[in-house]
Amino acid sequence: MNADVLFFFDRHMEALPLYEALEARILSELGPVRVKVQKSQISFYNKHLFACVSFARIRKKKDCPEHYIVVTFGLDHRAESPRIEIATELYPNRWTHHLLIADCAEIDDELMGWIREAADFSDRK
Repeated sequence: MNADVLFFFDRHMEALPLYEALEARILSELGPVRVKVQKSQISFYNKHLFACVSFARIRKKKDCPEHYIVVTFGLDHRAESPRIEIATELYPNRWTHHLLIADCAEIDDELMGWIREAADFSDRK
């Protein structure tokens, strides 16, 4: 495991397996992807940023599971699903979506479909 990733999860080690499962699927299913670890997020790039992982507060603390990651991705439309906590159109036809992931089972084909679509959208910019 990359030392920068371990440092990012330093105070959230229980959430590290969630990230590892997501990263493994992204790297195996989406081909060449660059991973950039920053102070507040871990970003996934092809030509441009298409998804990231953070600990952003998207729910009230009392409504959050004890251990989780937030997965963010961008599409050219609003994806409709009860799983999506927040969807914001920052620019015309550029929607940012945030999902809270608390279990590896949530890193499923639906989520990967959105991430694959976000990677394709990013690659077309």
